[in-house]
Order: sequence, then C-alpha cells, then structure tokens
Amino acid sequence: MKINQTEELYKLLEEKVQEFNSPKFIEADPISIPHQFDRKEDIEIAGFLVAIIAWGQRKTILNNGEKLLQMMEYSPYDFIVNHSNKDLKAAKTFVHRTFNGIDLCFFLSQLQRIYKEQGGLEAAFCNSKTLSIKEKIAHFKEQFFQVPHEQRTTKHLADPNKGSTAKRLNMFLRWMVRNDNAGVDFGIWKGIETKDLMLPLDVHTGNVGRQLGLLTRKQNDWRAVEEITKNLRKFDPIDPVKYDYALFGMGVNGDLE
Repeated sequence: MKINQTEELYKLLEEKVQEFNSPKFIEADPISIPHQFDRKEDIEIAGFLVAIIAWGQRKTILNNGEKLLQMMEYSPYDFIVNHSNKDLKAAKTFVHRTFNGIDLCFFLSQLQRIYKEQGGLEAAFCNSKTLSIKEKIAHFKEQFFQVPHEQRTTKHLADPNKGSTAKRLNMFLRWMVRNDNAGVDFGIWKGIETKDLMLPLDVHTGNVGRQLGLLTRKQNDWRAVEEITKNLRKFDPIDPVKYDYALFGMGVNGDLE
C-alpha cells in the first residue's frame, strides 16, 4: 500500500498521532522509565540512560532500565552527583546486549562531570542556538569522550557526522523538548525548539515512511533522517516529529500491510 495524495496522507498521519500520542503509549515504551520522576534532573538522567540502551526487545529494555534505577536507588540525580567508585559495584556487572559494565561506569562518571562542570545535560546539548541538531549531537559526543576512555564505549553514542541516524539520541531529545500536553513527552528543555528536532528513524518508521512516500532513500542513515523530517515539516513545520508516533505505531501494528 502506498499513499501519495497529500491531503489523504495528512489526515492519516494526524489520525494516527491522536491514536498513539497518548498516555496509553507510555506503559510499554522506554519513556516509562523517566516517567517515574517529577524532578527535571531525575527525568533527564533516567531518560538519557534508558535511551542509550533502547535497542532490542522492549521488555528487556524496560527490565534493564528498571535495574538502572534500582542501582541508583531511584534517585538518579543524587546518585550521579554524589557517587564514588565504591558505589559502582552493581554498575560493573550491568549488561544490556553490547553495553556492559565498562560502558556504564564511564557513562555514569561522565554524567557526574557534566552536572558538576557544565550545569547538566540540557546545558551540554544546548550549547549554542546556532548549531543544528546534527551538530549538537556530534558536539555532545566529542565533549563526552574528551577524557580517557575505552575505545569500545564510543560506539554507544551515535555520530551523525559519520552517517548514523542517531535514533536513540533523537528520541531522547524528543522526550526532553516536545510538549503538546498529551502527557507523553516531557517538554522540560527550553534550549532547543520543537521545530528543529529530527525524526528518531528506525526500521519501523523507515519502512512506513517509504510506504507512504515520505522517504525515498533506501538506506537508514542521517541523509534519510533529513529527508523524512523535511517531508514531515510540510505537514507540521512547528512540530514535525510528532509524526514519530504515527509512523512507529503503524509500523508496530502492521497497519499498512
């Protein structure tokens, strides 16, 4: 099934946004992990860490996300700011697919540095309003790994300058920046405008995007992210990534099969 009629496609996308951009979406999604908190710093730390491990089976992501919260005694900000090496015993044995204890301990130490030296994750990402999202993500990774680290750990932060879709970081930014009062995304960051967000492109959204004529590029890479986001901005230039819900929902449900 392929839809090319602009008005028909707009109606379909809007209908699916209304269906999936709702509180019922939260329970089975990784965003449920940061939704356990009210404090800004707790939300963004929990959100960042679970976004980093958000690949594979959703049930496993949620289980391991919960393990991260238990490890931080359900006080992410206090743990990040105050932990010492002796508090990382549980972190050293953590495993989620190829993300292991070595990686997690480095991420926790860098989060501590970011909150103590840079004013937190929002300040680290929103360093300049003149930078594009692509440039912000690339700059964040560069700063994150400016201290000695295991080479293996670098693969867990995407670099769009090398062609990556940066799906998990774009998803994290959607969580932090978007706020449409639906109760799903948090909208707690003001340093990035919603209109500048990029679609968290994955297999589901890519396949549905191609079926709907929103994406012609065959490869899922940063150029594909730019293409599909540009086309979605034609339908909503202020909040284009709200359609992530529509594309992902249709993909998971097999609506276009």
